[in-house]
Amino acid sequence: MDYRRLYIPGGCYFFTVVTEDRRPVLIDQIDRLRAAFRAVREKDPWEIDAIVVLPDHLHTLWRLPEGDVDYSLRWMLIKRNFSSGLPAQARTRSKTSKREKGIWQRRFFEHAIRGEEDWRRHMDYIHYNPIKHGYVVHPAEWPYSSFRTMVAKGLYAADWTLGASPSLPAGSE
Repeated sequence: MDYRRLYIPGGCYFFTVVTEDRRPVLIDQIDRLRAAFRAVREKDPWEIDAIVVLPDHLHTLWRLPEGDVDYSLRWMLIKRNFSSGLPAQARTRSKTSKREKGIWQRRFFEHAIRGEEDWRRHMDYIHYNPIKHGYVVHPAEWPYSSFRTMVAKGLYAADWTLGASPSLPAGSE
């Protein structure tokens, strides 16, 4: 399959990253995930506009530095840092030959943000996601989300809710 990614210098992107076979390992290893993000951001900085981590996947909005396009390298390093020290899962011969541990799906979904309305729709989707999956009834209840930070910044009201499931951004799940 021919995967083509859109690389926009200094672009803003929405990402979905999923564990292999949707294994629910991310919350149990949240400190490891946070450390992986920190380590990669120290070396290759970028801005995280929003994020939500669920047991088997995460969604995030990133802004790359001016002139920078290399989100693929960042994801490879985050996945590698997270997986380092964890036991390998059942793997295919292909994954074994590439020294993959079978913790993450190989690829990730990316969507280049195309303006303020698109950005807002993806922000809402990120913060609604724990409700969509039945983990909580209000976004502020989910501890692995940027929602409360966005409330503190004035981007959301503390009692924000969509009331109904939002339309999914294309390819997000």
